[in-house]
Amino acid sequence: MKSLKNNKNLYNNLITIGIVVVGYILVTILSAAGVLSNLLQGLLVPLCAYIILAVSLNLTVGILGELSLGHAGFMCVGAFTSAFFSKCTQNTITFAPLRFLIALLIGAACAGVIGFLIGMPVLRLKGDYLAIVTLAFGEIIKNIVNVLFIGKDAKGFHFSMKDSLSLNLEEGGDVIINGAQGITGTPKDSNFTVGVILIILTLLIVLNLIHSRDGRAIMSIRDNLIAAESVGIHITKYKLMAFTISAALAGTAGVLYSHNLNSLMATPKNFGYNMSIMILVFVVLGGIGNIRGSVIAAVVLTLLPELLRGLNDYRMLIYSIVLIVMMLYNWAPNMIAFRKKLANRFSRKKEVA
Repeated sequence: MKSLKNNKNLYNNLITIGIVVVGYILVTILSAAGVLSNLLQGLLVPLCAYIILAVSLNLTVGILGELSLGHAGFMCVGAFTSAFFSKCTQNTITFAPLRFLIALLIGAACAGVIGFLIGMPVLRLKGDYLAIVTLAFGEIIKNIVNVLFIGKDAKGFHFSMKDSLSLNLEEGGDVIINGAQGITGTPKDSNFTVGVILIILTLLIVLNLIHSRDGRAIMSIRDNLIAAESVGIHITKYKLMAFTISAALAGTAGVLYSHNLNSLMATPKNFGYNMSIMILVFVVLGGIGNIRGSVIAAVVLTLLPELLRGLNDYRMLIYSIVLIVMMLYNWAPNMIAFRKKLANRFSRKKEVA
């Protein structure tokens, strides 16, 4: 019985990863044939970042069962720490893949550490209180970056929270982080191929965690915290584990996102409340706890507005209808019963064959 369940999990995991691989091959062929517009090609790397963000947030919301609205804050930490490193070392580490790999590790580690530090007090809260605190954290991170000025000259690094002039840089010095103007001149080390590799890596981490002993402990906390604690499951340990891994993966998405831009700014659109809500929408519409659904929802909801751009008068109407249909498909009781009935009928036919 256990072997059959493991085989089923492996089969489902391979399907999810296979969808990503097939999508990559299809997009590569279309791009080589010149079918994709420049606008769609420019969306490919952000799309990969959104998929990673959706999958990682599903680990917190769907698997752990805690509502977090600060995911954009972890993305911001990963984006700016990695961009800062790459900007400082682009003349020292000239081999781009090595520089990006180190930046990736730094961004993920910094976001993971911040997630751990935030998680220790925050995860004692529940429901709306947790959502409000994580939302506040995301806004705090964005606003700190917007007032942060860091420069470098022969004497080393200079910090200020006033303006770039107060850094008192010597002649030839360079302002790396310039407050609300962010970081400019970050090397563009990421691309669509790198993004797909990171998606697959994220899926492997999350799917393996879900089907591991630790994953089952995390899901037991979600299902019944009191029962989980009564059988000796360390609640704080597993909550922090899921939250920290989720934050680190969000930082990874931030690294990918920041290394696709020449200019990185901590605007509300990039790292604010709206970004966190957009990622949560991907998770909810794809199905809470459904990793494959998060991938599909992120792709559909990111590309659909651009694919419908020619229908200016009806674009947002069609987009809204798609949102409603997806919500009904995933959450309407009648649709859930119909899907179960269809799945049972299909499994019976398969057994007969």
